[in-house]
Amino acid sequence: MSDLARRVAAVVVDFHAESALAACVDSLRLNDVSTVVVVENGAPGSTVAALSDRGVDVVEPGLNLGYGRGANRGVARVRDHEFVLITNPDVVVHHGAVAALVAALDAQPRVAIVGPQIRRPDTSVYPSHRVFPNFWLAGLHALLAPIWPSNPATRRYRSRHDDGTVDWVSGACFMIRRHVFEQVGGFDERYFMFAEDMTLCWDVHQRGWDVAAVDDAVVTHVEGLSRQRATRSMLWAHHRSALRFEWHSARGLRRALVPLAALVLGLRLVVVTVLHPKG
Repeated sequence: MSDLARRVAAVVVDFHAESALAACVDSLRLNDVSTVVVVENGAPGSTVAALSDRGVDVVEPGLNLGYGRGANRGVARVRDHEFVLITNPDVVVHHGAVAALVAALDAQPRVAIVGPQIRRPDTSVYPSHRVFPNFWLAGLHALLAPIWPSNPATRRYRSRHDDGTVDWVSGACFMIRRHVFEQVGGFDERYFMFAEDMTLCWDVHQRGWDVAAVDDAVVTHVEGLSRQRATRSMLWAHHRSALRFEWHSARGLRRALVPLAALVLGLRLVVVTVLHPKG
């Protein structure tokens, strides 16, 4: 067994990703990740059928737990590995990406979470390395993004700090020290989907750990493949989660402004619903 195989396990949360899930597992194996746990959030039997006896550990809860709760169940199956790679099922991990993430964690002992560079199928880079938004940045992003995707507030939110550091990385694919995941209690299970990754990174920072981007590690993500089955419900989940994160992270005067945040998010939901009437 290789050093990577001993140190790294992967947890994949599946929701009808089908052939994409098989490609994800195959890419993990090509990166020497031999321990792969897949959590079936879709219809009973859908994950096993898609994997074609690839020898992974499948968790079958019998219902859709949501992303964070599903990942928590998967990580609970990991006992002896130092690091856990948590990923969407529609991600292909490029050669050497897992080794690069491990090397980054070994080189930075105060970093608990590392996120790879995420590319879309057309090879463009998805903005997966971000900053925590202050109240005004969050509000402007929420209101402007649906009608002006490239507005300055959204670009700032979806970027790094000027010194290149990041506050949080996308939950679509990241690696975390297993003991830190357990230390913070894993993903906050009050989130069904969306913002659970931002909240996990927030909680990690609160415990004195850092989060880092690793551009040498590359993955390709077929963005939103599972989400296509429930567009309208995902819109609602997105906005509920954004409000929950605002309450979770707000301090002092900002806590008193949470009702205003709720109003802004409500307006955004109306706008997005109008723009996607068939969702």
